[in-house]
Amino acid sequence: MKISLIVFSISIIWSTVFSQQNITVTYRLYTGMLPANHSVYITGSKEQLGYWNPDTIKMERVTDSIWTKTILVNQPDIIEYKYTLGSWSVEGADSQGLPLSNFSVKVAQDTVIKDTVSRWTDPARNQRQSTITGTVKYHGNFKAAHLLPRDVMVWLPAGYETDTVKSYPVLYIQDGQNVFDEATSSFGHEWRVDETCDSLIAIGKIPPLIVVAVYNTSQRSLEYEPGKKGTAYMDFMIQTLKPFIDSTYRTMPSARYTLVAGSSSGGIFAFMLAWEHPDVFSKAICMSPALKIQDIDYVKVVKNSSNPAHVFFYIYNGGVGLEKKLQPGIDEMITILEEKGYQQGKDFEMVIDPKARHNEQAWARQMPHALQSCFDLLK
Repeated sequence: MKISLIVFSISIIWSTVFSQQNITVTYRLYTGMLPANHSVYITGSKEQLGYWNPDTIKMERVTDSIWTKTILVNQPDIIEYKYTLGSWSVEGADSQGLPLSNFSVKVAQDTVIKDTVSRWTDPARNQRQSTITGTVKYHGNFKAAHLLPRDVMVWLPAGYETDTVKSYPVLYIQDGQNVFDEATSSFGHEWRVDETCDSLIAIGKIPPLIVVAVYNTSQRSLEYEPGKKGTAYMDFMIQTLKPFIDSTYRTMPSARYTLVAGSSSGGIFAFMLAWEHPDVFSKAICMSPALKIQDIDYVKVVKNSSNPAHVFFYIYNGGVGLEKKLQPGIDEMITILEEKGYQQGKDFEMVIDPKARHNEQAWARQMPHALQSCFDLLK
């Protein structure tokens, strides 16, 4: 019996140690000949890949046409990534010179990934034209304690400057450079919120509103997720940015008419902001939110806190690549909300597109329905 217990205990210890071992992921990239003064970078959906910053994770040069980079992950994972020459204006391209779609790989054991990028986007040809529809005001270099400065764009509905009496609801959106304009978007695609709002307002599906697009910074993940930076960023939104918007533009400042939106880490931030500050934000559009994944667990926070009243959550997720990895945490959050008495269609709406990936195009397609769902509550 003692021998059996010892063997059993050793097996448990060995299993635990083994399950916590790192998985080695080695990327090996084949390119055309690149000049000696060029560097190749890999960027993607994990901290080890720079969280989509195009000039953070430099690959090692093996030859002028072979590059490598090894990272460690601590559990099986789905990783999306791209290659650049240090800027989104020069990234891996297809035969037509257009940016390649995200590479995606599922790793469950030590893996060597071999990719080929034979062309790069041409920065001279890649000067994207502005795609903004309507009137946008720019406010640069907003500063707040413990945060990097950031720019803000404000979209005004048609008629704002001629009707000097009317006031408007306000939607605040994270990752602001990706909201209105392909020329500023990190990945060459935008949410098309300006076109969507313009069209829905014109046909009476939503009321005229003001949209505030708040740029991210290189500390995006820390600012958008639970923690000291996340708290500092919430304080910035509530104590600095919203008072500025309300004093500069004709807003309807009450929580009933104030919405927040975001995607991925921005999606959990939108949820956090409405959950923790329902007196300021009453509706949150959470696109592909990272509610419970890796070291993030906002489900536990919601489970152990009291219910905010008069808050509505629009939660969307796709079904391909990283979206699959996010879905279990979203499912857990929906279960907790229902256990707390929140009702689908009244207090929240959950939408899944099983064919959609984790990108701006998918979130753009979902925005018309998301906006209508939120504003239907005001009727």
